[in-house]
Amino acid sequence: MKLNYQFPMRAAKHWQQWIDERDLADVAVAAEECGFDMVSTTDHPFPEQNWVDNGGHHAFDPFVALSFMAAATRRVRLLTFVLVAGYRNPYLAAKSAASLDLLSGGRLVLGMGAGYQRAEFEVLGAALDDRGRRFDAAIQAMRAAWSGEVVDRDDPYFPAHGHTQLPGPAQPSGPPVWIGGNSRAARRRVARLADGWLPFEQPAAMSKITRTPPLSADELGERIEELRRMRTEHDRSPEFAVCFTPSVGRDPQRAAEALAAMVLCYERVGVTHISVESHARSIDACLAEIELFGRAFAG
Repeated sequence: MKLNYQFPMRAAKHWQQWIDERDLADVAVAAEECGFDMVSTTDHPFPEQNWVDNGGHHAFDPFVALSFMAAATRRVRLLTFVLVAGYRNPYLAAKSAASLDLLSGGRLVLGMGAGYQRAEFEVLGAALDDRGRRFDAAIQAMRAAWSGEVVDRDDPYFPAHGHTQLPGPAQPSGPPVWIGGNSRAARRRVARLADGWLPFEQPAAMSKITRTPPLSADELGERIEELRRMRTEHDRSPEFAVCFTPSVGRDPQRAAEALAAMVLCYERVGVTHISVESHARSIDACLAEIELFGRAFAG
């Protein structure tokens, strides 16, 4: 079982107070030294204040934050968790992803989601109502750009004729694309287009904030089996990455013990990665939490 550390979502709002005299590199280095396989950051360029006041959060630009982490590490992989597909032209997103992948030595995993924040879509000039179709087209457009060949495609959303993008990513086919969300649409996207799935345990109350359907740990195995069948129907490998974020509360000690106890159960149903959602309120708490989870999983 591999382990991802989600950088605390609420750290960016009061960054100078939160980080004190350290920097973002300390988090990535600690995660790497304590046995984590991945580090991740999220994506909210310009959220509406009403959403922030009711459970939402701010974020660093994921490519900038992960580049900072990459420069200080050698092994740990870098996950955008998740990049909202509609917020960026896919050719610009492909350039950022390829640059980070190449400069990090092929360590990027591109977690992506459809997004749901209407106000944030509107202020960024992004299209919300047909975001699903645009998302599908964006994945295909990015992979065309990563090929390094001249792109010639008549796409209704992102046509391109006679353009190339270099340098390409370090990974030959480009960074793996993992899809975030519990919805049927997200799973269809994993089946048809992507390389992995980023589901998260979702109580009903939280689903009202995240706008993704509830999902329990008990249901996860059924969803993974369903996805294997769907991928086979699309002539794709039934094997794919599953990075699951369990809901284990805010107490680090209890969360670490609970996750370590559940590892074998998760592995049996097809989970390949466990994602630790951090709630640390300071850099000291963050580093202590990383060490705690590292010891729990190493044992």
